[in-house]
Formats: sequence, C-alpha cells, structure tokens
Amino acid sequence: MGSHPQVSFEPRKTPVQARSTVTVEAIFEATIQVLLEVGPDRLTTTRVAERAGVSVGTLYQYFPNKQSLLFSVMEQHLTHVGDAMVQACQRNHGQRVATMVESVVQAFVDAKLKRSDISTALYATTTGRKATALMSKVGKRSQAACAAMLATASDAQFSDLTFTTFILFSAMGGVIRAVLEAGASPNMVSLLRKQLVLLSRSYLMSVAEPRRSRGLRSARSAASF
Repeated sequence: MGSHPQVSFEPRKTPVQARSTVTVEAIFEATIQVLLEVGPDRLTTTRVAERAGVSVGTLYQYFPNKQSLLFSVMEQHLTHVGDAMVQACQRNHGQRVATMVESVVQAFVDAKLKRSDISTALYATTTGRKATALMSKVGKRSQAACAAMLATASDAQFSDLTFTTFILFSAMGGVIRAVLEAGASPNMVSLLRKQLVLLSRSYLMSVAEPRRSRGLRSARSAASF
C-alpha cells in the first residue's frame, strides 16, 4: 500500500523586497475575503489569486498549496494578537491587579477586533494538528507573559499562576468568539469592553490572596482587600 504524500504547511519563500511584501499582503487580504464569502471548503488558490489580482503561478511562488496559505494567514494573525498581549503584560509589571486586567483585556479586544473580519474568517479554519499546535504555542506565550505580570502584582498573589492564566485566557477567548459570531455590533463591543474587564477582574480577585510580603504596608492592604 502506497503512502499518502505529506502536505506541506510551510511557505515556499518569505517576501523580502517591498514589492514581494505587497504581493503577499494582497494574497492574505484576498484569502480573508474569499473565506468570508465561500468558507474554507470552497476556497481555492485560483479564487484567491483572482481576488488578489495575481496569477496562480505567483501565488505558488510563496505558498505551495491551500493548506500552506491558510496556515500562514492564521499564523500572521495569531502572532499579531500574541505580540499585543505580551506587550500589554510587560507594560504593567508591578501594578495593581485591577490595572493589569484593564490593560490586558483592552489589548486583547483591540487585537482581535482591529480586523474582526479576519478573526471571524479564521475561526472556521482552526482545525487539524498544525493549527491546534500553532494556537497552543501562541496561547502559552501569552499566558506565560500574563503569569509573569501577575507575579509582580502589588496587591495580590496567586498560588497557581499557570492554571489561573489558562482559565483567564480560555474565558476571554470564548467570550470574544461568541461576540464575533453574534455579529459584534458597536453596542456589543462597547459592552464587551466593560463586562469582560468585570468578568476577568472578578475571577482573578476571587482566586487571589492578599500580598503579605511587604511588612506593615502589606498588612494594611490585606486588611482592606
């Protein structure tokens, strides 16, 4: 029995020159538009190339197949979201938990909704081992940055930061996906920003303990926590 050929998810080459970068961005944008119109099952490289205004041969210079193209679009989007989360966490070391939550939630919502069409389109492609592994990698990076931030909170401490951040990010991701799939109207997004902060802050405060390692000042803070 012959073996099935292995599908490559890796792009053929990375754009270096400005013209190549513009071409790849046009292909990515066309991929999102086609995904939204016909879904992942009916998306073809021919349709994407036509929408991008390039030849199929040009598309194949960068992406050997449909799977590689979809994976690359997903990777770019998830990396953007992950970078935004890491930067927000790094900016808030040493702050109170409430301040940390506000900054991280807003960064997450901004990153996911800056191009809500991309987030919505890619939800339908997040299947398979490669996609799952990519999502796990980006998620763990963001969660590690959040755990490092929470470890420096001035008003609280956590007994299991790894699990705490896992639950926090799972909740945030589930809520924003539900909002996107419901249409993400301006009113919904406005409520999302406020209520996701409340949800996240309430959860963290419920599992946190007062920080007691700073002498009298911490003791007073603990008394009012």
